[in-house]
Amino acid sequence: MLLGAGSAVLVLAGIQAVAWLIGPAFLALMIVIAISPVQSALLRHGWPAWLSTLVLVLLVVGVLVLFGLVFVVSIARLAALLPQYADQADKTLQSLASSLQSFGVDPDQLKQAVSSINPSKLVALIGTVLAGLSGAATSLVFLLCLMLFLSIEAGGVDLRLAATAADRPQLERALRSFAAGTRTYLVVTAVFGLIVGVLDGGALWIIGVPLPVLWGLLSFLTNFIPNVGFVIGLVPPALLALLTGGVSEMLLVIGVYCLLNFVIQTVIQPRFVGDSVGLAMTTTFVALVFWAWLLGPIGALLAIPLTLLVKALLVDVDPTARWATALAGSLERPPRAPREHRRRRHAPSGDLAAAGAGNPAR
Repeated sequence: MLLGAGSAVLVLAGIQAVAWLIGPAFLALMIVIAISPVQSALLRHGWPAWLSTLVLVLLVVGVLVLFGLVFVVSIARLAALLPQYADQADKTLQSLASSLQSFGVDPDQLKQAVSSINPSKLVALIGTVLAGLSGAATSLVFLLCLMLFLSIEAGGVDLRLAATAADRPQLERALRSFAAGTRTYLVVTAVFGLIVGVLDGGALWIIGVPLPVLWGLLSFLTNFIPNVGFVIGLVPPALLALLTGGVSEMLLVIGVYCLLNFVIQTVIQPRFVGDSVGLAMTTTFVALVFWAWLLGPIGALLAIPLTLLVKALLVDVDPTARWATALAGSLERPPRAPREHRRRRHAPSGDLAAAGAGNPAR
């Protein structure tokens, strides 16, 4: 046990040291896995392999370039707006101190607390959050090269898996299950993230918060972060609403976000995702913290796919390790009985006898 724990520490330290390589590489892999059905559909319709690969690469590059342009332009506009709200931040703090004083808080303590808060730090918090989340875009050229090579190699994945199945059939099934589950998770999360981003951006535009397109894009990206993504996407626009419109506008933004994100992410989205991920809620939260610590912001975005890959390589390939799935996986719902079987089970005894008489034994 000590030898295994020591080896794990060394491996994790090595992964953390090359996080700049592993993070973008796995992000490129996830993007190729998510859109590989497009290439498969083109091949089935008779398109040449080189042309389907070119379409796949252009599609991915176009989406990434579009997202990058929106981020760059929006962050540039945000950097120009932030200095204008430094004075407003100071006034907001003074107003908050007066309100707390009316509730009986000691004025000397309030003055000390207000003086210890630097308004520029409050304003710069928005930029700090965005800088952390956009850290994955710093290696865009490297990411595009990886996606190019992975897209070219995607056409031969079936042959490679077939060759693997000859010696390690459990590994082949585990990798196929990982790809299918990851694709389902990414596609469903992207669709609901798009819905959340559009609704959040439209609500912010109606309220009057600056840069609603940027905050809508932020809501889309943070939808991939389980459990706490909603809070991360809420903080920057809420702080900006506080600076532009005061406490009432901030509370309105928080209320709108809570309503939209609770209904979509908590009530509707889990019904579509179902048990495709196969991870318990506690497991997803622990995985989020672990991968964010190991790989940084990109690890938080890819916490679920990374956990599915580790599960496929360490648990699904070993039939004796099913106990780990039972402890850390989601509880499967018992299958529902067929309608005819349920009708017969709940029918009175006389009806069952009549049904039996009408159906002679074969």
